[in-house]
Amino acid sequence: MSLLDDLGTAVPLAGPPRRIVSLVPSLTEALAVTVAGRLVGATDWCTHPADLGVPRVRGTKNPDRAAIAALVPDLVVANREENRRLDVDRLRAAGIPVWVTVIESVDEALASMRRLFGEALEVDEPGWLTEAAGAWADPPPAGGLRVAVPIWRDPWMVVGPRTFAGDVLARLGLVNVFGAGEERYPHTTPADVVAAGAQAVLLPDEPYRFTVDNGPEAFPGLASALVSGRDLTWYGPSLAGARDRLATAVATLG
Repeated sequence: MSLLDDLGTAVPLAGPPRRIVSLVPSLTEALAVTVAGRLVGATDWCTHPADLGVPRVRGTKNPDRAAIAALVPDLVVANREENRRLDVDRLRAAGIPVWVTVIESVDEALASMRRLFGEALEVDEPGWLTEAAGAWADPPPAGGLRVAVPIWRDPWMVVGPRTFAGDVLARLGLVNVFGAGEERYPHTTPADVVAAGAQAVLLPDEPYRFTVDNGPEAFPGLASALVSGRDLTWYGPSLAGARDRLATAVATLG
């Protein structure tokens, strides 16, 4: 059979995949929780579940394609933002089917996961996905703070428009001061954050690990909250509880 991934690309499958390699941490967790016996490989960055015991195939941006091929997968799962098109193209050229996800909002995450599990893997909707859909169904609260979300330091980079994390902010009722423009993750400075009218900053622990001693001091005069990068940027099982956990953190900003 041949199904279409999120990019509309045909993915030839002989049947529901039984040997899957994931090149995306969020998807790795989703697969491990839902169809554990089918996951045969993951990247070095795939940290959840904590007891994940599958072979590693290097990073998301530099996967070891030979190691992937050696695992004889009948499907590799990737993401347009996190993985390089070059690697996807070369895996396909080697005869390995690749399913590419495109996720820039909570709604896209829910729809993409339903297609992956329901259409490609032919399993019932997992409970965590149903729970996540319910958790994010309520409209956002009004009158939220104007915030910025740095994701890297030296150079400083922040969450911008057309991003999953940006949509999460909006659903929390927050206004991303860098939510317009062309760059999805613009380079900026702490002074630019202040000039943009931010009232507070959210500092995640990934991809850059901000801590109480590394981050808040760069924004004197602004409220700050340390948040889980997984809650802010992952779209697997963590989605089910992410809204409540992030809302609790935001509430400390006053």
